[in-house]
This record gives sequence, structure tokens and C-alpha cells, in this order.
Amino acid sequence: MSDKLSDGDASKGQTSESGLAHGGPLRRTVPALDDVDRSILAALAEDGRLAIRALAERLHISRTNAYARLERLLAEKVITGFGAHIDPRLAGLGTSAYIMITVEQTAWRTMADDLRRIPYVEHVALVGGDFDILLLVRAPDNASLRDVVLEHLQALAGVRSTRTWLIFEEKAGTAL
Repeated sequence: MSDKLSDGDASKGQTSESGLAHGGPLRRTVPALDDVDRSILAALAEDGRLAIRALAERLHISRTNAYARLERLLAEKVITGFGAHIDPRLAGLGTSAYIMITVEQTAWRTMADDLRRIPYVEHVALVGGDFDILLLVRAPDNASLRDVVLEHLQALAGVRSTRTWLIFEEKAGTAL
């Protein structure tokens, strides 16, 4: 995926090979990451509480290098925060579902914030394809999920239809 950067960023050697768009060369909007950066991200994704010293030892780099790289990844917003991985079932959210929503053509522009405020909505994504919006909902039970769909989603102006898929089992993938 390539988008435009400012002209100053082009001098850093981050241009893409995708060609031209809007009259100029396409450039990457993401910072260039090397193998050490990706290793840092993988290690922190596995254990976000990893100390700098342990991180440096695991990656066979100096603590100064580990700290500088971590600070850069934070400053460039590659790392947007640290958090706990929670088992929704054990946290009292035993019913999970993906909900696809079809909306009127321009309704999604005003709908994103409304969707994020609905109880039990964990993730909102604008998607291309047969549907317009994909939600991940984690609710305590089927009755609560029913309320999300019938009382909250169907009540939003611009919603044309919804389709719900219950999640029976989940396994985490490896993002990096």
C-alpha cells in the first residue's frame, strides 16, 4: 500500500515503486522498518511488559540501541500503546459476533463515532465488498447481542441491513 508523503520525506529514500498518481510519484507513508525494528515489535506484541534490558538481551543489541529504537517507534506512532490481552469469555463477554452492516451511500461518514459508542462494540472497520461496515461485538450473552443489533444498530439512521455471524471459537494469529 503506497500513499503520498511530503517532499521532504521523499529525500529519505522511502519512495515506492508503484508509479505515478495525482501527477507525482507515490511515496510510502509508513516509516521504513528493518529486521531489528520488526523483532522489537514481535517481542513487544508477545509481551508488552518486557523490560528494555530483557528486550536488548533477547535481540542481541545494546540497551541504548533498544531504548532509542523503542522511543523512535513510539514517536513515529508505529507503537500506539501497550495493553493487556484479555480472554473475553473469562471477562464475562461469552458471546462474540461479527456484524456486517450495509448503509446508505454517505451514512458511514457520520456513523463511525456512533458505532463506537454502542455497548460491547470492540472494533469498527469500513470495508469494501458486499457490506460497508464490519463490527466485532463481544457481549455477555445472546440477549445483550440481540439488543445491540435490534435496539442500537437498527435504530441508527442510514442503516439499510445487518447480518450477524456468531463466533464459536477464536485463535490468535501472528501479525508480525
